[in-house]
Amino acid sequence: MDLPRLLLLASLLLSGLFGPAQAHEVRPGYLELRQFDAETWDLVWKVPANGDRRLALDVQLPENCRNGEPGTRFINGAYIERWRSRCSGGLTGREIGIAGLPATRTDVLARVSRADGTAQTVRLTPSAPVFTVSPTASGWQVIHTYLALGVEHILLGIDHLLFVLALLFLVGSWPRLIGTVTAFTLAHSLTLAAATLGWIRVPQAPVEAAIALSIVFVAVEILHARQGRAGLAARLPWVVAFVFGLLHGLGFAAALRDIGLPEHAIPLALAFFNVGVELGQLLFIAVVFGLLWLIRALGQPASESEDTWRQAERFALPGAYVIGTLAMFWVFDRTYSFLV
Repeated sequence: MDLPRLLLLASLLLSGLFGPAQAHEVRPGYLELRQFDAETWDLVWKVPANGDRRLALDVQLPENCRNGEPGTRFINGAYIERWRSRCSGGLTGREIGIAGLPATRTDVLARVSRADGTAQTVRLTPSAPVFTVSPTASGWQVIHTYLALGVEHILLGIDHLLFVLALLFLVGSWPRLIGTVTAFTLAHSLTLAAATLGWIRVPQAPVEAAIALSIVFVAVEILHARQGRAGLAARLPWVVAFVFGLLHGLGFAAALRDIGLPEHAIPLALAFFNVGVELGQLLFIAVVFGLLWLIRALGQPASESEDTWRQAERFALPGAYVIGTLAMFWVFDRTYSFLV
């Protein structure tokens, strides 16, 4: 089979594998307990849905709690349940868990908001579905939770990673890579903060389609550069990274809005979510260069070894076809989702 057919087959396979998953989407559950008085708590339980089917996840409160009648609504692909619980003796030192979480790949962010304005924020996972309500809030707890959420979001955001990979294929040198990554970081940090804090509001579905289109644009620019017709992205990659980074920041903000921010530590949580995104991005770049170095080391004698950037150029053309085809699938899929 010739190279074009192989590339087309690989692109279609990747589209089938990753397209239905919506690429970037992280759908965590969200549990908030807001204190009404010493023994009474108002609960909000956001349960992710698969289509219109509710995931089999339920809140497990301590035995000293008695629940009121819950109200349920289906909003934006999730079931929102609200009720009031009276917990004799309070919740401090008691365990709260999510039944069914170990059987999923879903995380849950739990927040306990006390009447004094302090809060406890905890990230629950399939391997750790239970937490203990602490007597005081911890800044380190907020840092740990939102740093991990930022790393997880970028590493599970296939569309964001493909954009970074396409830029990597395009820049061709370390100084240009540093400048490009810095511009991308600055841009998405600005819109992440602005959108999360409510300073700007844009419809999310068109933003996601535009993010996919930005990946297609960079993939096409790689092809043009290989044909000797270098465009704006090849000549000034940091400009393109900054402009499209503004779009990607809006995508990050959507995930953070779904998760929520602790009212007593909004700047801290926002800052470390962004730091987590950057750490995940740098980790991805390091893994890519590690693989390129390994391929170079295994494929050539030391006396004939070539620069890692030259090695990257060898994968730029097939990479552009695969990245561009997958991103174009997302453009059609996401555009259809908000037009129909």
